[in-house]
Amino acid sequence: MVKRLILFVLVISALLVSSCSKYQKLLKGSDNELKYSKAIEYYDKGEYYRAQQLFEQIIVFFRGTDRAEKIAYYNANCYYKQRDYILAGYYFNSFTSSYPSSQFAEECAFMGAYCSYLDSPVPSLDQTNTMAAISSLQLFINQYPGSQRLDQCNQLIDELRAKLEKKAFDIAMLYYRMDDYKASILALNNLLKEYPDTKDREKVLYSLLDSKYKYAINSIPEKKKERIESALEAYKVLISEFPQGAYADQAALINKNLLKESK
Repeated sequence: MVKRLILFVLVISALLVSSCSKYQKLLKGSDNELKYSKAIEYYDKGEYYRAQQLFEQIIVFFRGTDRAEKIAYYNANCYYKQRDYILAGYYFNSFTSSYPSSQFAEECAFMGAYCSYLDSPVPSLDQTNTMAAISSLQLFINQYPGSQRLDQCNQLIDELRAKLEKKAFDIAMLYYRMDDYKASILALNNLLKEYPDTKDREKVLYSLLDSKYKYAINSIPEKKKERIESALEAYKVLISEFPQGAYADQAALINKNLLKESK
Protein backbone atom coordinates (compact mmCIF):
# COMPACT_ATOMS: atom_id res chain seq x y z
CA MET A 1 0.00 0.00 0.00
CA VAL A 2 2.82 2.40 0.91
CA LYS A 3 4.75 1.50 -2.25
CA ARG A 4 1.67 2.18 -4.38
CA LEU A 5 1.17 5.56 -2.71
CA ILE A 6 4.81 6.50 -3.28
CA LEU A 7 4.56 5.40 -6.91
CA PHE A 8 1.38 7.46 -7.36
CA VAL A 9 3.04 10.55 -5.90
CA LEU A 10 6.07 10.09 -8.14
CA VAL A 11 3.92 9.73 -11.24
CA ILE A 12 1.89 12.83 -10.40
CA SER A 13 5.08 14.80 -9.66
CA ALA A 14 6.57 13.72 -12.98
CA LEU A 15 3.44 14.77 -14.84
CA LEU A 16 3.43 18.16 -13.12
CA VAL A 17 7.09 18.75 -13.93
CA SER A 18 6.49 17.74 -17.53
CA SER A 19 3.43 19.99 -17.73
CA CYS A 20 5.30 22.96 -16.27
CA SER A 21 8.21 22.36 -18.61
CA LYS A 22 5.93 22.32 -21.66
CA TYR A 23 4.14 25.45 -20.47
CA GLN A 24 7.40 27.34 -19.91
CA LYS A 25 8.56 26.29 -23.36
CA LEU A 26 5.28 27.58 -24.80
CA LEU A 27 5.67 30.92 -23.00
CA LYS A 28 9.20 31.39 -24.31
CA GLY A 29 8.29 30.31 -27.83
CA SER A 30 7.23 32.50 -30.75
CA ASP A 31 4.33 30.47 -32.11
CA ASN A 32 1.47 32.90 -31.44
CA GLU A 33 -1.10 30.71 -33.14
CA LEU A 34 -0.25 27.87 -30.77
CA LYS A 35 -0.30 30.25 -27.81
CA TYR A 36 -3.77 31.41 -28.82
CA SER A 37 -5.21 27.90 -29.10
CA LYS A 38 -3.55 26.77 -25.86
CA ALA A 39 -4.77 29.89 -24.04
CA ILE A 40 -8.36 29.05 -25.02
CA GLU A 41 -7.74 25.46 -23.95
CA TYR A 42 -6.37 26.51 -20.56
CA TYR A 43 -9.30 28.88 -20.08
CA ASP A 44 -11.84 26.16 -20.82
CA LYS A 45 -10.08 23.89 -18.31
CA GLY A 46 -10.24 26.57 -15.61
CA GLU A 47 -6.48 27.23 -15.59
CA TYR A 48 -7.00 30.98 -15.68
CA TYR A 49 -3.53 32.09 -14.59
CA ARG A 50 -1.85 30.20 -17.43
CA ALA A 51 -4.45 31.38 -19.91
CA GLN A 52 -4.08 34.98 -18.78
CA GLN A 53 -0.31 34.94 -19.19
CA LEU A 54 -0.66 33.69 -22.75
CA PHE A 55 -3.41 36.18 -23.61
CA GLU A 56 -1.24 39.02 -22.29
CA GLN A 57 1.60 37.90 -24.56
CA ILE A 58 -0.41 37.66 -27.78
CA ILE A 59 -2.88 40.51 -27.40
CA VAL A 60 -0.53 42.95 -29.18
CA PHE A 61 0.26 40.46 -31.95
CA PHE A 62 -3.43 39.98 -32.81
CA ARG A 63 -4.38 43.65 -32.47
CA GLY A 64 -6.54 44.76 -35.40
CA THR A 65 -7.62 41.20 -36.21
CA ASP A 66 -10.90 39.39 -35.57
CA ARG A 67 -9.29 37.55 -32.67
CA ALA A 68 -8.35 40.71 -30.75
CA GLU A 69 -11.89 41.17 -29.42
CA LYS A 70 -12.11 37.58 -28.20
CA ILE A 71 -8.68 37.79 -26.55
CA ALA A 72 -9.64 41.00 -24.73
CA TYR A 73 -12.87 39.38 -23.55
CA TYR A 74 -11.16 36.23 -22.28
CA ASN A 75 -8.33 38.20 -20.70
CA ALA A 76 -10.72 40.31 -18.61
CA ASN A 77 -12.54 37.19 -17.51
CA CYS A 78 -9.25 35.54 -16.51
CA TYR A 79 -8.60 38.31 -14.00
CA TYR A 80 -12.17 38.07 -12.74
CA LYS A 81 -11.94 34.31 -12.29
CA GLN A 82 -8.75 34.85 -10.26
CA ARG A 83 -10.63 37.36 -8.07
CA ASP A 84 -8.40 40.26 -9.08
CA TYR A 85 -11.37 42.61 -9.26
CA ILE A 86 -9.37 45.81 -9.71
CA LEU A 87 -7.62 44.61 -12.87
CA ALA A 88 -10.70 42.72 -14.03
CA GLY A 89 -12.76 45.91 -13.78
CA TYR A 90 -10.09 47.81 -15.67
CA TYR A 91 -10.04 45.30 -18.53
CA PHE A 92 -13.83 44.96 -18.69
CA ASN A 93 -14.16 48.75 -18.95
CA SER A 94 -11.36 48.84 -21.51
CA PHE A 95 -13.24 46.25 -23.55
CA THR A 96 -16.44 48.30 -23.66
CA SER A 97 -14.44 51.36 -24.76
CA SER A 98 -12.63 49.44 -27.49
CA TYR A 99 -15.57 47.36 -28.72
CA PRO A 100 -18.80 49.30 -28.02
CA SER A 101 -20.71 47.37 -30.69
CA SER A 102 -19.55 43.93 -29.57
CA GLN A 103 -22.00 41.22 -28.58
CA PHE A 104 -20.10 41.19 -25.28
CA ALA A 105 -20.26 44.97 -24.72
CA GLU A 106 -23.25 44.96 -22.37
CA GLU A 107 -21.92 42.00 -20.38
CA CYS A 108 -18.51 43.64 -19.98
CA ALA A 109 -20.06 46.99 -19.03
CA PHE A 110 -22.00 45.24 -16.28
CA MET A 111 -18.99 43.20 -15.16
CA GLY A 112 -16.87 46.35 -14.92
CA ALA A 113 -19.48 47.86 -12.59
CA TYR A 114 -19.88 44.57 -10.72
CA CYS A 115 -16.14 44.42 -10.08
CA SER A 116 -16.41 47.88 -8.51
CA TYR A 117 -19.17 46.51 -6.28
CA LEU A 118 -16.96 43.58 -5.25
CA ASP A 119 -14.12 46.00 -4.48
CA SER A 120 -16.27 47.98 -2.04
CA PRO A 121 -14.84 47.70 1.51
CA VAL A 122 -16.59 47.08 4.83
CA PRO A 123 -18.42 50.10 6.34
CA SER A 124 -15.67 50.86 8.87
CA LEU A 125 -13.21 51.71 6.06
CA ASP A 126 -13.10 54.62 3.63
CA GLN A 127 -16.11 54.42 1.30
CA THR A 128 -14.69 56.14 -1.78
CA ASN A 129 -14.78 52.85 -3.70
CA THR A 130 -18.38 52.27 -2.62
CA MET A 131 -19.47 55.61 -4.07
CA ALA A 132 -17.54 54.85 -7.26
CA ALA A 133 -19.33 51.49 -7.50
CA ILE A 134 -22.73 53.16 -7.18
CA SER A 135 -21.79 55.58 -9.96
CA SER A 136 -20.63 52.70 -12.18
CA LEU A 137 -23.83 50.73 -11.67
CA GLN A 138 -25.98 53.81 -12.27
CA LEU A 139 -24.03 54.50 -15.46
CA PHE A 140 -24.79 50.98 -16.66
CA ILE A 141 -28.49 51.50 -15.94
CA ASN A 142 -28.44 54.73 -17.94
CA GLN A 143 -26.59 53.13 -20.86
CA TYR A 144 -28.68 49.94 -20.98
CA PRO A 145 -32.20 50.87 -19.78
CA GLY A 146 -33.65 47.73 -21.37
CA SER A 147 -31.14 45.32 -19.87
CA GLN A 148 -32.27 42.22 -18.01
CA ARG A 149 -29.63 43.06 -15.42
CA LEU A 150 -31.43 46.20 -14.16
CA ASP A 151 -33.05 44.49 -11.17
CA GLN A 152 -29.68 43.11 -10.11
CA CYS A 153 -28.07 46.52 -10.52
CA ASN A 154 -30.72 48.17 -8.34
CA GLN A 155 -30.28 45.48 -5.71
CA LEU A 156 -26.51 46.02 -5.70
CA ILE A 157 -26.97 49.79 -5.42
CA ASP A 158 -29.31 49.26 -2.45
CA GLU A 159 -26.63 47.12 -0.76
CA LEU A 160 -23.98 49.76 -1.37
CA ARG A 161 -26.21 52.56 -0.10
CA ALA A 162 -26.89 50.50 3.03
CA LYS A 163 -23.15 50.35 3.55
CA LEU A 164 -22.86 54.13 3.23
CA GLU A 165 -25.79 54.52 5.62
CA LYS A 166 -24.09 52.25 8.16
CA LYS A 167 -20.91 54.32 7.86
CA ALA A 168 -22.81 57.57 8.40
CA PHE A 169 -24.74 56.09 11.33
CA ASP A 170 -21.58 54.80 13.01
CA ILE A 171 -19.86 58.18 12.68
CA ALA A 172 -22.86 60.04 14.10
CA MET A 173 -23.15 57.65 17.04
CA LEU A 174 -19.42 57.92 17.70
CA TYR A 175 -19.78 61.69 18.11
CA TYR A 176 -22.81 61.07 20.34
CA ARG A 177 -20.94 58.62 22.59
CA MET A 178 -18.02 61.04 22.82
CA ASP A 179 -20.40 63.77 24.08
CA ASP A 180 -19.46 65.93 21.09
CA TYR A 181 -23.03 67.14 20.79
CA LYS A 182 -22.45 69.86 18.21
CA ALA A 183 -20.82 67.34 15.86
CA SER A 184 -23.41 64.67 16.58
CA ILE A 185 -26.30 67.07 15.84
CA LEU A 186 -24.76 67.89 12.48
CA ALA A 187 -24.02 64.25 11.66
CA LEU A 188 -27.45 63.01 12.76
CA ASN A 189 -29.26 65.69 10.76
CA ASN A 190 -27.20 64.83 7.68
CA LEU A 191 -28.00 61.14 8.20
CA LEU A 192 -31.75 61.85 8.32
CA LYS A 193 -31.52 64.06 5.26
CA GLU A 194 -29.57 61.50 3.22
CA TYR A 195 -31.37 58.39 4.48
CA PRO A 196 -34.87 59.43 5.65
CA ASP A 197 -36.08 55.82 5.59
CA THR A 198 -33.24 54.43 7.68
CA LYS A 199 -34.17 51.39 9.76
CA ASP A 200 -32.55 53.14 12.75
CA ARG A 201 -34.74 56.24 12.42
CA GLU A 202 -36.19 56.02 15.94
CA LYS A 203 -32.76 55.73 17.55
CA VAL A 204 -31.42 58.53 15.37
CA LEU A 205 -34.30 60.84 16.31
CA TYR A 206 -33.86 60.11 20.00
CA SER A 207 -30.09 60.61 19.83
CA LEU A 208 -30.70 63.92 18.05
CA LEU A 209 -33.14 64.99 20.78
CA ASP A 210 -30.73 64.00 23.54
CA SER A 211 -27.82 65.75 21.81
CA LYS A 212 -29.82 68.93 21.35
CA TYR A 213 -31.00 68.79 24.96
CA LYS A 214 -27.49 68.42 26.40
CA TYR A 215 -26.10 70.97 23.97
CA ALA A 216 -28.80 73.44 25.03
CA ILE A 217 -28.51 73.13 28.80
CA ASN A 218 -24.74 73.53 28.62
CA SER A 219 -24.94 76.61 26.40
CA ILE A 220 -24.14 80.18 27.30
CA PRO A 221 -27.23 82.19 28.33
CA GLU A 222 -27.37 84.06 25.01
CA LYS A 223 -27.73 80.79 23.07
CA LYS A 224 -29.74 78.69 25.52
CA LYS A 225 -33.27 79.80 24.60
CA GLU A 226 -32.79 79.19 20.87
CA ARG A 227 -31.24 75.76 21.47
CA ILE A 228 -33.95 74.72 23.95
CA GLU A 229 -36.58 75.54 21.34
CA SER A 230 -34.71 73.43 18.80
CA ALA A 231 -34.60 70.53 21.27
CA LEU A 232 -38.35 70.88 21.96
CA GLU A 233 -38.98 70.63 18.21
CA ALA A 234 -36.85 67.47 18.09
CA TYR A 235 -39.02 65.98 20.83
CA LYS A 236 -42.21 66.74 18.87
CA VAL A 237 -40.81 65.01 15.78
CA LEU A 238 -39.80 61.91 17.74
CA ILE A 239 -43.12 61.58 19.58
CA SER A 240 -45.21 62.26 16.48
CA GLU A 241 -43.50 59.38 14.67
CA PHE A 242 -42.99 57.00 17.59
CA PRO A 243 -45.54 57.88 20.32
CA GLN A 244 -45.21 54.47 21.98
CA GLY A 245 -41.62 53.86 20.95
CA ALA A 246 -38.71 52.39 22.85
CA TYR A 247 -37.51 55.86 23.87
CA ALA A 248 -40.89 57.39 24.78
CA ASP A 249 -40.27 57.51 28.55
CA GLN A 250 -36.73 58.91 28.25
CA ALA A 251 -37.92 61.47 25.72
CA ALA A 252 -40.79 62.55 28.01
CA LEU A 253 -38.31 63.16 30.85
CA ILE A 254 -36.09 65.23 28.55
CA ASN A 255 -39.10 67.23 27.41
CA LYS A 256 -40.09 67.89 31.02
CA ASN A 257 -36.60 69.17 31.81
CA LEU A 258 -36.56 71.32 28.70
CA LEU A 259 -39.86 72.95 29.68
CA LYS A 260 -38.43 73.72 33.12
CA GLU A 261 -35.31 75.24 31.58
CA SER A 262 -37.37 77.32 29.17
CA LYS A 263 -39.14 79.02 32.08
